[in-house]
Amino acid sequence: MSGQGRSIRLFLVDGLANGLLTAEIMNWTGHALTGPRTKLPELVQRPECARTGVYFLVGTDPDNALRPLVYIGESDDVAKRLKQHHRPEDQGGKDFWEKVCLITSKDQNLTKAHVKFLESRLLALAKQSGRCGLINGTAHDYTILPESDQADMAFFIEQIKTLLPVLGFDFLRERQQATQPKNLPEEVTESITTFEMEIPKYQIKAQAREVEGEFVVLAGSKARDHWASTTDYASYKPLYQQLTQDGVLAKDEQGVMRFTQDQAFSSPSAAAAIVSGRPANGRTVWLESQTRKTYGDWQSEQVE
Repeated sequence: MSGQGRSIRLFLVDGLANGLLTAEIMNWTGHALTGPRTKLPELVQRPECARTGVYFLVGTDPDNALRPLVYIGESDDVAKRLKQHHRPEDQGGKDFWEKVCLITSKDQNLTKAHVKFLESRLLALAKQSGRCGLINGTAHDYTILPESDQADMAFFIEQIKTLLPVLGFDFLRERQQATQPKNLPEEVTESITTFEMEIPKYQIKAQAREVEGEFVVLAGSKARDHWASTTDYASYKPLYQQLTQDGVLAKDEQGVMRFTQDQAFSSPSAAAAIVSGRPANGRTVWLESQTRKTYGDWQSEQVE
């Protein structure tokens, strides 16, 4: 279900698409500043970096190219902390990160207690999403905050979750759940479009739904028990291997490979490839469960 529209103001500080960028949401006191590590000398000179806030260090995971490595921190003086993180690793710095994003408040009302609470909750959300590898140490559940302040910070976090994907950071997005809730009214149940894919030769049957722009294969769907393609063209082999390693794809008691949870994919073809164990055209192999039209034909009807 789509939410209410939002206005986000983006500003290219140095006029470059890959330079420093600020972002604000209308009627929100928060402020985001992001940029590549190569722009750190300019970034730490910005007034935002002298404020109290939370920050994200983002880089590539050498063991998993499908998701980023992330460090989440907080500080009364973000510039000072970023300079420390920029040092060589043998001097207490961090080598992995390539981008930084910091969140502060325009009215400077964030206190040390506020950002410690934010850090605690953001770490929990990032871990729950499963969309990144966290390199933080033990996360502390910081709840020493008045109830009214906790409510304010809950709203602050919702704005951060809205803003980060716009800036290219998806690691706080909740894992999409497409499994149909029980006891829904019949008219609601009928409006939920389900797609099916079958490979009779291997007794494979999978179901999927579209959820907030992602193509989600439902938990319990069957898949090929190994990656069968011998070609590298349009290969989703690394994704198949990663899902197996993460336990998203696992054999059940009968030895059948199944999805252990709802799994979101960027496209129907990516989902079809993982189900079939080889590259596949998702626009033709996924069929709408009621009309048996291909996904491509069904989508064309929606456009018309």
